[in-house]
Amino acid sequence: MIRSLFALAAMAAAATLALPAAAEQKYQPEYRLSTVLGNAFPWGKAGERWAELVKQKTEGRINIKMYPGTSLVAGDQTREFTAIRQGVIDLAIGSSINWSPQVKELNLFSLPFLMPDYKAIDALTQGEVGRELFKVIERNGVVPLAWGENGFREISNSKHEIRTPADMKGLKFRVVGSPLFNDTFTALGANPTQMSWADAQPALASGAVDGQENPVSVFIGAKIGAVGQKYLTIWGYVADPLIFVVNRKVWESWSKEDREAVHASALQAGQEEIAQARQGLTAAGSGIYRDLAASGVKVTHLSEAEVNAFRQLTRPAYDKWSKTIGSDLVKKAEAAVAARK
Repeated sequence: MIRSLFALAAMAAAATLALPAAAEQKYQPEYRLSTVLGNAFPWGKAGERWAELVKQKTEGRINIKMYPGTSLVAGDQTREFTAIRQGVIDLAIGSSINWSPQVKELNLFSLPFLMPDYKAIDALTQGEVGRELFKVIERNGVVPLAWGENGFREISNSKHEIRTPADMKGLKFRVVGSPLFNDTFTALGANPTQMSWADAQPALASGAVDGQENPVSVFIGAKIGAVGQKYLTIWGYVADPLIFVVNRKVWESWSKEDREAVHASALQAGQEEIAQARQGLTAAGSGIYRDLAASGVKVTHLSEAEVNAFRQLTRPAYDKWSKTIGSDLVKKAEAAVAARK
């Protein structure tokens, strides 16, 4: 009898050990994914793609629903990172700019004119600097998995063409919620006004602000040219990498196999999104710029000499914020950019 009991116990233990790892986890019926932009933009498409890939790779164990417009934090983009840490948001594809108030090192990408081209962005995100930034994010209680890209931010306005810093004097520009942007635009003689993107669109339409700065994909997808923004200058003064992340407690609640699946899905969705965000923007004469011109938008491409005039005036802001970000990290970034060629 005793032997039989031991045999039954052993069989039960063996059966328990044989259960799939996922069956031992407590999974939520739905996980909330936050993005700023919806599926009319590469950013939102990346969110949908990540959710799709995760569902496939985990065989339906992890179901993700995307909430665009940072609706989980009432549209306040600068609160998103804190909400991820607190568990209000389970996953996010977030902007390095929007998260920079909580993670000061992410201001690196907003240093004016640090990155002159896409190779420079890749040199940072895909190299030692990118790995170091991921460690910083992890220390802040969030699990980073992959990079995406919102793109180089270009400037538009409703008044006149911008070719020199003097052309910006006195113009009121909507900027994102980072003090570094205030310093940069103030250095150029402009009047920066911080507001959420939800507030920016009616402000542009009413003329409450004269201009804005955003990637070309956002300019087109949000139909910014239709709200009086008839002058677009391509100056590439900063870029906005995106970061795929998961709340730490959620991450740790998944099996090892499912964590690997979510990570692989993020990497794939990120690579696809970067390609979409850059499509058609590498040549001044591309069809995208021709289409914008045909719609009544004057597109101005600055020469290197013209860009240098803006670079020189914004250098004090660059130097000031380098200290906040960390001089060693900025030096590593500058070296990586210089070595990209």
